[in-house]
Order: sequence, then C-alpha cells, then structure tokens
Amino acid sequence: MRLIALTTLALLWTADLSRAQPQFPGKSVRIVVPYPAGGGTDVLGRLLADQLARKWGQSAIVENSGGAAGNIGAAEVFRAAPDGHTLMVAAPGPIATNSFLYKDMPFDPKRWSAIALLTTGPYVLVLRKSFDGSTVRDFIARAKANPDRITAAIPGVGSIAHLATVQLEMLAGIKTTQVPYRGLSPAINDLIAGHVDLMFDTPTTALPLHRDGKVKIIATGTPERLREASDIPTLAEAGVSGYRAITWYALVGPPNMAAPLIARINRDVTEVLNRADVVERVRAIQMEPSVRTPEQSAAFFADESELWGKVIKQANIPLQ
Repeated sequence: MRLIALTTLALLWTADLSRAQPQFPGKSVRIVVPYPAGGGTDVLGRLLADQLARKWGQSAIVENSGGAAGNIGAAEVFRAAPDGHTLMVAAPGPIATNSFLYKDMPFDPKRWSAIALLTTGPYVLVLRKSFDGSTVRDFIARAKANPDRITAAIPGVGSIAHLATVQLEMLAGIKTTQVPYRGLSPAINDLIAGHVDLMFDTPTTALPLHRDGKVKIIATGTPERLREASDIPTLAEAGVSGYRAITWYALVGPPNMAAPLIARINRDVTEVLNRADVVERVRAIQMEPSVRTPEQSAAFFADESELWGKVIKQANIPLQ
C-alpha cells in the first residue's frame, strides 16, 4: 500500500510540474535576423522558420533588424523574455566578434543561451583574374616583394572577410593595403574590374565568378577542400600553417533560458536540418549543416571568439 501511495504521489507531482511548465510554443515564435533581408543569414533564417513552424504547428516569423553589424537586432533579443518565443539566427558578429570591435556593446555576448550551431561554410581567397600568379606561393612571393602595394578589398570593417585578411597577413608575414567597402557588392565589383587585387569571400558569390573566369580562387580557409571544387587547396596545405577562416550561422536565445527548453528546441532544429531535402537546400547556398548540442555550440562560440579576438587585438583594429 505504501508503495502504491508513493507512486501515486509521484505521478501527481509530475502532473503538477507539467502543468506549471508553460507549453512551448504557446504562441508565434519570433526569429530575429539582425541584418537586412536577402543575405545568407536571412535565407537560412527563413528556411529554418518555415520548417520549425511546420513541426511545431505554430507560426515562426522572421524579423529583419539591421544596424551596427547586428548589434541593434541582437540587443532586442537579449532583452526578451527567456521563454523561447524570441530567438535569433545570426552570423558570428553578435555572438563571437563584435565585443572586440565596438566600444559600447548593448549586451554581453557571453550570456547568450546557446541553442545550436546551425551551419558552417568556408571563406575563400579570391584574386583578380589578371593577377600575376595563380597559387598561394605566387601570391605570397608577390606580396613580400611589394609590401603594401597589394590591395585587399574589405567588405565591411570587422567582418570575417576582414579578419580573414588580417589573419593571412599575420601568418604569412605579408602586408597589404586594405580598401574598405560598404558591403559585398561594391567590393566584388571592383575585384572583377581589376581595381583591387584580392578579397576573402564565400563560395556563394565567388565560385560562379571563378567558373566564369571573372576572378580566380586560389585557396580555401577551411581545414578541408571544397566539395564543389576539390582541385582548390586549403591555405594550410599551401603552406600557411594554422590558418582557419570559416563563416557560420547559429541559433541563440536570451540569457537564462531553461535547460529543458533549450534541449527541446535543439532537438527539433537537429531533426529539421538532418532532413535530406533541407540539407540539399542548405548546400545550395554553399553552407553545410553542422548542428551540435547546446554544450558543443557554446564551446564552439567560445573558440571562435578566442581566435578572432586574438587576431583583432594583434592587428590593433580600432574600436568603433
């Protein structure tokens, strides 16, 4: 009798606890993409929102909020209730690098509730088509023979493309003249026109131009070669030991989200991004699904923050 009574009490306690936990999602989920519409983050955010809405039976609405390299939209999410109904899909800036680049941060990036690393993708080293040389060795030799005369397009100060350029200078022992641009389009246009010598870009834009002979990709910043262009070596293979430059997108929430809620969302995201049709759509934007547990994602964010923080400090990039 005592065992039955204890079992009954346990069941009642579990039921009460279940009722005390708010159902998720209990309303529309707001997924903030802290950049203008149309970019890679926006495309991925909308794909994820669509798939999660179908799974949850509840709408998931993407909101774009640009400005300050993602800090403005990120600050809105940071201040939101930690109930899972306001989340953010973002590139590295608001999660791992902006704190090293901005004097006044409106939030503490270390306090994000890490839900999931979503995808990773490479940065590639692209030269103008008329550049004298087609290998990393050729490029480094030219740069060392002509210090500060090699020009590098920078599509956004503090972007991973910018930091990838700085890291190459540091590890290869070269110096370029960096030419800042307000975004990717004007930078890539000047590279195609031959007004600048190089830039780091994602394969989404660079690979079609490379195949059309308008620019030439000479190396990738990932540890492995590109699946779509396996003849292109990595920078590490080409002699720049220790080089790594990837971009990535992640899903985070406001500080202090409950661990079971984080685990639930991570589980759903993992299921969605493992579907064959979704994998195909993600790869179409030159990204690779790379979902990890919340703990693994948090460790990845910390590693990326340490890597780029070191690059930013050693390069003395001024705070904005």
